[in-house]
Order: sequence, then C-alpha cells, then structure tokens
Amino acid sequence: MEKSLLWKVEGDYFEACNCDSICPCIILADPDQGDCRLVIGWHVANGHLGSTNLDGLNVVAIFHVIGNMVKSKWKAAIYLDERANKTQSEALGKIFSGQIGGFPAVIASFVGEVLGMKSTRIEFVAEGKKRRLTVPRILEVEAESVSGGKADQESKVTNPPLYASPGFDPVIARSTKYTYHDHNLEWDNSGKNAFHSKFSYAP
Repeated sequence: MEKSLLWKVEGDYFEACNCDSICPCIILADPDQGDCRLVIGWHVANGHLGSTNLDGLNVVAIFHVIGNMVKSKWKAAIYLDERANKTQSEALGKIFSGQIGGFPAVIASFVGEVLGMKSTRIEFVAEGKKRRLTVPRILEVEAESVSGGKADQESKVTNPPLYASPGFDPVIARSTKYTYHDHNLEWDNSGKNAFHSKFSYAP
C-alpha cells in the first residue's frame, strides 16, 4: 500500500474520558484531573483504502496524556477488528495510526509513544441515545446522551478547536461505565464525560 492510494472512512465515532462533562480539553484547556484517559472507538460503515473494502469494521484507540493535550506527548494503543483479513488489518492500521494523512495524522502528531497495535474482538453498538464499546478482558464503555432543553434536539458542542475535522459536532453524553486495563494502564472512569458523532476522514 502506498500513500498515493485514495482512501476514505466514515461511520460512527464514540469517545469517553475521565473529565467531568463537558471535557475542557476540547477547548484546549487543561483536563479536570490533571491527565486525560481517553478511549475512541470508530465503526466504519463505509470505507476503503484503494481497492481494499473496510465496510463494517471497528477500531479502538486508547490515549493517556499527562497535562494539557496540545502541550504534551500522548501514549497510545490501537486495537484492530479481528474480523479483518490481513490486507484489511494493514489498511486500518495505516489509516488510523495516521500514516497516510487526513485527520488521523493530526492525532498521530501528538503521540510520543505507541504502546502497541493488535487485532482483537471489538463490539461497537449504537442504539438511539446509547453507545457501547467492548474489547473483551480489556475495555468496557457504556454511555448515554445528555438530554437537551428541547426533547427533540440533542445537546452538542459545535466546532470545538481540538477536533479540526469537518462536520464534527459531537453529541454530549455521559458514561455509565468506562473501565480499561492493558499495557500497564488501569482505570475506572465510570460516570464521566463522553461524546458521540458521525465521522468522515479522507486524505
């Protein structure tokens, strides 16, 4: 696979962290607890790298950041959907590690240490206001959207500076469960901030 290959991935985005709602990191302020313990899950509804089809596959990334997110180097770990064949797994790894540009490359520019990348079972469920993300024996996240003042409208953050990604206006949510343990990192951040949104990335 070469950088010149065209690619695009789009679908559902879900994140949770250890900040109280709403996370100050998205407006470039310091995290509530002094560090950020962030998980991001992506469900690729439609995607490809060149002729490699990525429809229906999932990716999870864990980030640990001490201090302000734009002033510090992040630790990162990536989990790829075990249902992907070798070519698909390589494509997902290249895209979501930022090796071939687009918004994932913006995220990668903050990473100072990659703890690992591996294939595993990933469950990503989006049902109405609820989201669930699971990596067996490693990660469990459940969250629900915060009710807005108008019952028929979701509460959102519009054009946050940390996420310079077109059309990314995340719905404000709150986790009911968020536990992680792997790579000598372990935490329980249940009851804290979460966001979900659609996403679309391309070079």
